[in-house]
Amino acid sequence: MKPSAFDYVAPRTVADAVDALAAGAQVLAGGQSLLLDMHLQRAHPALVADINHVPGLDELTASDGTLTVGALVRHQTFESPGAVPGPLGDLFARAVVTIAHPPIRARGTMAGSLAWAHPASEWCALAVALDAVVELRSTRGTREIPAGEYFLGPFQTAREPDELLTAVRYPLLAPDTGVAFTEHRRTGFSFAQVAVGAALTVRDGVITEARIGLANCADRPLRAHAAERTLIGAEPSSPAFTMAGEAASTEDAAPVPEPYADVDYRRHVIAVLVARTLREAAPV
Repeated sequence: MKPSAFDYVAPRTVADAVDALAAGAQVLAGGQSLLLDMHLQRAHPALVADINHVPGLDELTASDGTLTVGALVRHQTFESPGAVPGPLGDLFARAVVTIAHPPIRARGTMAGSLAWAHPASEWCALAVALDAVVELRSTRGTREIPAGEYFLGPFQTAREPDELLTAVRYPLLAPDTGVAFTEHRRTGFSFAQVAVGAALTVRDGVITEARIGLANCADRPLRAHAAERTLIGAEPSSPAFTMAGEAASTEDAAPVPEPYADVDYRRHVIAVLVARTLREAAPV
């Protein structure tokens, strides 16, 4: 199918981009979601603002314990653990290779995933788990929203239609943090039925900090707070991880039935995958 007719602008500054959004434009960055929706006639923007020529939005910087990911940083940037310092880079490298396939990773962007807000998005789950902050710019100024408050439902966020998502900020993980990312899907090209990202810090033989992000386990990405609480102060062992998996599946998650996966099956997968991810993340 072909998209409906639309006007096109290519702003050269952030100010010009937000002016276009104020005029009703939709943003084109990687285009891996917007263009598909346009071709399938699910989106009918009258104006498309291509931000790929705006300088500075492709910057990836780490300073003062914070990683800043610009709106045009492509998925494939994170395939090398060295792109981001420390365990956070390792976690991103593990997660990014599960996203679609190489051509999409070459064009798609992390910020675009957060703007689209698919419940199965790997980046969205990690943003919530890692206390990321989303930076939004409009003609009214700049505001920042914690990722835990940003996602409102399937494809729904706190971003206003005239706001441009300019950057995502993550706190860097401590050097002694162990990380892992796993997911379950029917085929290599399917969205994940369940995806789990985890970061664990173990000191003096007990877990002192735990972060668990869940994708496609509810109508929005989740941080598994109940599962995390079961881990604090516990030894990093299979029984503790199994208990955390059960808590994640029964207390944190709110799965809905999907083709080939009813609710009971999906809760079982969540429990197994959380425990498996935690075992992998546990520092040796």
